[in-house]
Amino acid sequence: MARHGITTPDQPIIMALENSGMCGSIALVSPGLCVAESSLTISATHSKRLMGSIAAMLRDSGLDWPALDAIAVSLGPGSFTGLRISLATAKGIAMAADKRLIGIPTLDGLAAQVQTNLLICPLIDARKNQIYTAFYRRHDGECQRLGSYMAVSPEELSAQIKEPVIFVGDGGVLYHDLLQDKLPGLANFADPAIFFPRAAAIGRLAVRHWQADIFLDPANAVPLYIRASDAEKMKKQAG
Repeated sequence: MARHGITTPDQPIIMALENSGMCGSIALVSPGLCVAESSLTISATHSKRLMGSIAAMLRDSGLDWPALDAIAVSLGPGSFTGLRISLATAKGIAMAADKRLIGIPTLDGLAAQVQTNLLICPLIDARKNQIYTAFYRRHDGECQRLGSYMAVSPEELSAQIKEPVIFVGDGGVLYHDLLQDKLPGLANFADPAIFFPRAAAIGRLAVRHWQADIFLDPANAVPLYIRASDAEKMKKQAG
């Protein structure tokens, strides 16, 4: 099937996958346009529905594999299982359909969903009284990361913040009261409607990577865990 006028030939159509948490989503994105997006918050394993959801979105959009230019995937941090499944799916599609692969850190996508002049701090629950996070600020319309990705306790994070900040992500829900108590007058929280990373946001950032010619090698792409999984820790201790 053709693109049916959705984009011009020089504009890519990118399929984005975001499965770092319970709310998984997929999207079709082109410069300045979200062609389609689907999200579902369920406890079922992502692998049981991911390929079926992709096929349904392509069918409903009137597109097929040749119409796509790249596959983008949320790299993490987040659910170890969800990240492995979505990356394996993205790598498989990229190699089988001969598409470019783009990886976007999940925290980057989550931060990009917030429109504000304040310091932006996405928070993803890392369990064990820790959160995955980083600091961002908007400059010339783009959300730019200011430092390294971190896995820290909410108390450790609070000690680093000296100015008004807006939190976004499920970690902001989990530690809402603690953060308000530690940061009186400084802590602000984004609308709960954008507390989950969205595939459309991953896709929009992927468009910039496409334009900058930044791609991953499907054979060597790995998730961005930040903190080692329990299985990896046990393997290291056993060695």
